[in-house]
Amino acid sequence: MTTPPPGLRERKKQATREALRAAALRLALEHGPDSVRVEDIAEAAGVSPRTYNNYFASREQAIVSAVTADREARIAAAVAAGTADVRLADAVTEAVVEHYTSPRERELEALLMTTTRRTALRDAFLDSPAGIEAPLTAVIAERLDDGGPHTARVLTASIAAAVRIALEGWLQPAGGSGGLVVPSGSLADHLRAALAPLRPALDAAERQPRP
Repeated sequence: MTTPPPGLRERKKQATREALRAAALRLALEHGPDSVRVEDIAEAAGVSPRTYNNYFASREQAIVSAVTADREARIAAAVAAGTADVRLADAVTEAVVEHYTSPRERELEALLMTTTRRTALRDAFLDSPAGIEAPLTAVIAERLDDGGPHTARVLTASIAAAVRIALEGWLQPAGGSGGLVVPSGSLADHLRAALAPLRPALDAAERQPRP
């Protein structure tokens, strides 16, 4: 079944969200995340602060959303594109690692995370994996032929939690630096280690008899 294209209202909302994301990232890179105000982002995007608050709860959320934009959809698309002979556990792990460690995203994330002393930005970044759940749930449910009403949701919630744990291990406070955080070790290694305990559950879900 083909998904109908979004209506005019939805397209306008998406355009506004993209404008806010772009403005937030540009200002953060130009002036540093600590120097960016919500009012600055709203003005740069051509909207009011009130409109801004309809899309993002904080400046940190907008900045992180810009850095991680579309990653969730790309991960889901990569899993969906996998062939039937590729285990679901392998497809999920490789998609997550690939789209969390591309050179562009690593560069932006490292820059933003290591040039701020505000824990709010780091916290917003650590919350971002929750965005994986909705698109990935749909893909896994289709691959499992639904496999029960809660299976896909539980699996994707666990995947999002594992990614968050990996990011927490990767971004460590720098000792004596007043709140700065720095990447520690290989993000790919952190992701693979955090996702490894989920492999038996993903394998079991694939082996489960379909109705």
